[in-house]
Amino acid sequence: MTGTQRELTMRFLAEPVDVNYGGKVHGGVVMRWIDQAGYAAAVGWSGTYAVTAAVGGIRFIAPIRIGDMVTVHTRLAHTGTTSMHFTVEVSARDPMGGEPRLCTHCVIVFVALDGVEGQPTPVPAWTPVDDEDQREAEYARQVMELGRGIEQAAKRYRGAGGP
Repeated sequence: MTGTQRELTMRFLAEPVDVNYGGKVHGGVVMRWIDQAGYAAAVGWSGTYAVTAAVGGIRFIAPIRIGDMVTVHTRLAHTGTTSMHFTVEVSARDPMGGEPRLCTHCVIVFVALDGVEGQPTPVPAWTPVDDEDQREAEYARQVMELGRGIEQAAKRYRGAGGP
């Protein structure tokens, strides 16, 4: 049944192949985990194939170490006609115990596609039900609006002879 899975949590174990020369997990690996969890959440909400459209406001707050248990938590914050915006929090902890620490957060947007033509297709609407939902929806909209501003600035830069 579509439109019922609003939250999704995935866990990963940070392995030696995931780290950089400094001994911490590569940012690209964390971004892959975010994309995988976001995809699973988007498919769970829409009931159809979905593609990543944007990632906004990504912040790397604390490092993830080899052997850490990493939790990627997604939560639907806004739906458009064919898009789904999810807030994402990545935390890590020693699997032997200890408190989780927030390592990364962002907003990721997926667009649902039909299975025939690969064209955008409508998703079930979601409406905030309480103050926390409203704040999260507003946060997701603000982050993506900032991203659009950056995109416009980059277009102006490239149009003025930038790379």
